[in-house]
Amino acid sequence: MGRSGTNSGPAEDLLIELDRDAGVPLHRQIEASIRASIRDGRLRAGASLPPTRTLAAGHGVSRGVVVEAYQQLVAEGYLVSRSGGYTQVAASMPPADADAGSAALTAVSTAQPVARSVGFKVDFGYGRTDVSQFPRAAWLRSVRTVLATAPNDRFAYLDGRGVPELHQALCDYLNRVRGTLAVPGNVVVCNGYGQGILLLIQVLARRGARRIALEDPSSDDDARVLAGAAGLDVVGIPVGPDGVQVDALDLADADAVVLTPSHQWPTGGVLSAEARAEVIRWARRRGAIVIEDDYDAEYRYDRSPVGAMQGLAPDHVVYCGTASKTLAPGLRLGWLVAPAHLVADVAAAKVLADRGSSVIDQLTFADFLGRGEFDRHLRRMRPVYRRRRDALLDALRTHLPDLRPAGIAAGQHVVAWLPPDLDEAAVVAAAARHGLGIQGVGPFRIAGAGPGGLIFGYATLSESAIAEGIALLATAIREVGGS
Repeated sequence: MGRSGTNSGPAEDLLIELDRDAGVPLHRQIEASIRASIRDGRLRAGASLPPTRTLAAGHGVSRGVVVEAYQQLVAEGYLVSRSGGYTQVAASMPPADADAGSAALTAVSTAQPVARSVGFKVDFGYGRTDVSQFPRAAWLRSVRTVLATAPNDRFAYLDGRGVPELHQALCDYLNRVRGTLAVPGNVVVCNGYGQGILLLIQVLARRGARRIALEDPSSDDDARVLAGAAGLDVVGIPVGPDGVQVDALDLADADAVVLTPSHQWPTGGVLSAEARAEVIRWARRRGAIVIEDDYDAEYRYDRSPVGAMQGLAPDHVVYCGTASKTLAPGLRLGWLVAPAHLVADVAAAKVLADRGSSVIDQLTFADFLGRGEFDRHLRRMRPVYRRRRDALLDALRTHLPDLRPAGIAAGQHVVAWLPPDLDEAAVVAAAARHGLGIQGVGPFRIAGAGPGGLIFGYATLSESAIAEGIALLATAIREVGGS
């Protein structure tokens, strides 16, 4: 491939968590975060950092703050400046005492299409991405590069984990952007999340697991159905405003739990640092596995970055990611970053399932990542989805102020809680009669109890279609008897 040694272009995103109430200058926090990422191996030698303007815009700080942080790290020997304005991680790490003066800082927390289903004027279906925006030209460049340069042996049968070029490219990306501690040897490429969770459940069942816990509510019908087919009991763990209620895990007597900690589906809650630590302690006490479904973390609008749980405990967390929400579900590209003791069994299960995913697609995605095209695509799509989200919130405020939106700071959907006097099923049925496709929260509950709510997927709708849809919903709610 020729590009597997380093990232060839400047990255356009970087996980840095800023605490504006910490009393520590922001440039110092940026320094400490990048320094720690280099020392932990999340940013490897030769990796390109985002341009200062890009990083500043992404974190809501002035460019001067980022420039000062970069200059300090260059002076310490962690970074080097290249011609053309690129900044990269230095080839060798400075001695340990180079960051002695920063020890205290490490304590600081580290054309718009309208998608319409048959029978609906407007469909707020969830779980969709705008495939009309797929970066065809950039993807084609990577396909051509692969066909021209890939070694012949890459087109033969490979082991169940996939091609090494993609393992390395995914580790570079995930460690940089999601804060994981991924190593190439622990990556297994699969055909989307559906196959990934199937492989994991099969392996856990063969190893004697008896029960798997899911968030309640949860959209993970894959895990629910597959666990039952494998003979595992399924138990729901209640979800609060900030994600799963961790204190219920001990009572669940589960061997594994599936979480969406960075943007709970559907409520949008973010699992706090304290709750994440407690989940990890639970997993260690029980020898259990945390399956982290990081389904839409790249899309954030009004909040600071939230790192992946896998970076806290790579021996107990399986990280699951896919290209379905970021590029297109039709690619069928997914990946697992598994603890070392699970990798061989998961890879063997993958071989039994289908002998491996498409080599050309894997190599293309590796090149696409390495060129920085994935970063650029996400950077282009965030404002598109944000405008659609804003149109949804504006329409709800105007026409349905009694609905309470939640989980609005990230992702491609919003849940809105209904007033107690409105029946969820009645609202959904009335909406359908008026040509509006929308789903309630109720069908996604495991225990069956909880407040009524509506799920608004907005990624494939234009702003005008969103406004039309909310107007239809307001009419339907008046018909049901609400305000």
